[in-house]
Amino acid sequence: MSHYYDIDDIIVDEELVSVVFQVTANGVGLLDPGSETNSVEQGAKIDVTFWLAQELYLREAASINLPMHFNQKTRKEVQADPECVDLRSRCPYFYELGYKIAPMVADKELGTFISLTFNGRYKEILSKSHGAAFAAVPKFLPRLTKEETNLYEAARNSMIAFKEWRLGVSRLEGASVLGRKRKPIIGEMHGPTP
Repeated sequence: MSHYYDIDDIIVDEELVSVVFQVTANGVGLLDPGSETNSVEQGAKIDVTFWLAQELYLREAASINLPMHFNQKTRKEVQADPECVDLRSRCPYFYELGYKIAPMVADKELGTFISLTFNGRYKEILSKSHGAAFAAVPKFLPRLTKEETNLYEAARNSMIAFKEWRLGVSRLEGASVLGRKRKPIIGEMHGPTP
């Protein structure tokens, strides 16, 4: 679901994807740098932003090709060792783009691949974030996607807060009401009654 004011969502929609036009489109020749006319012929393959590709797909004017960062080579690398693959260099918003593009491409296994990739990397991200709560920036951090970086930071901040709480000097604080002296009751001011 698109979030109008979410900058990350806007950046995902600006990712380039390849489309193949299913119809001839007049007046959009600027999209094809090799076109000498103001139209794009049927069967032309063009790289456009995802938001435009999505609109063209919904209007049945173009089909979307599977982006390079979801190809078989990437899948084999991820299956071999998910933690070692540099997904950020392929696509900083790997999961978000995959989630959005999965229903529009012919590859029906893309959703499963994205889910398995995230599950394979999730445990490692959490274990490293808990171990590196007070350490310097780990070496694996530049390989994480934007979504994984957010997860890492949230887990790391949670562990820091937990350790600060656990090592804190005063775990319980007295209520401010308890620090004040109590007003004497009228009968108590003159001493006990006989």
